[in-house]
Amino acid sequence: MIKLCGKSVRVYIDYANVRPWSNKLGWHIDIMRLKQFLDSFQVIEAVNFYNGYLEGDKKSERDIKDIENQRYIVRTKPVKVMKFSIDVSSILPNSTTIIDQFIKRSLLRKFDNETIRFLNKKFKDMNKKGKYYIEDRKCNFDVEIGVDMLLDNEKTKTDTFILWSGDSDFADPAKKLIKAGKKVIIFGTSGKISRELSELRKSGLIIFEVNKIKEFICWNKELKSKRDFK
Repeated sequence: MIKLCGKSVRVYIDYANVRPWSNKLGWHIDIMRLKQFLDSFQVIEAVNFYNGYLEGDKKSERDIKDIENQRYIVRTKPVKVMKFSIDVSSILPNSTTIIDQFIKRSLLRKFDNETIRFLNKKFKDMNKKGKYYIEDRKCNFDVEIGVDMLLDNEKTKTDTFILWSGDSDFADPAKKLIKAGKKVIIFGTSGKISRELSELRKSGLIIFEVNKIKEFICWNKELKSKRDFK
């Protein structure tokens, strides 16, 4: 299964990054079972859980409370809700003013006028249905997690850092920890680990596939038979 070496281990879970893994894995991570699994390792001293909440949304706020009840060390902040206009009533059919918000300029330059007109027509169809903007949510904890890992390295005797995330932004703190003689383990799944992190395996970074511990951390209802474990 998995063997954790070292006298002191700390875990950092970037839940906004972890939650979408279910699309790739085909199963969901149960927060309660995950904590029970991590608690089975006596060397783990702390499990930090990073996740945002929607202000005024009772369910979202209750979810954070439920996570705290599982005895995670929770770091949270309000999710930013951003509105992007899709109102094309005052732009020309071949204008990229609205499309610029959603497509990188390097790709947009590859589009011909016909494609631009087609996309603007789709926006116009949405306008006719009374939709003039779309919402996007953002709540990034990359900075907080990176800082916490580096501070814990300075203030504690932690020798092993486990990060649940495949985000490229963690390559720098991981590199610094490895250089400091610490063991860094990334828990993730294939296709969800950034190239920057993958390249650090040459320096000693370990990548662990979460599919290997499915039977311990997934929703109970998704454990259909023992065949799933083989």
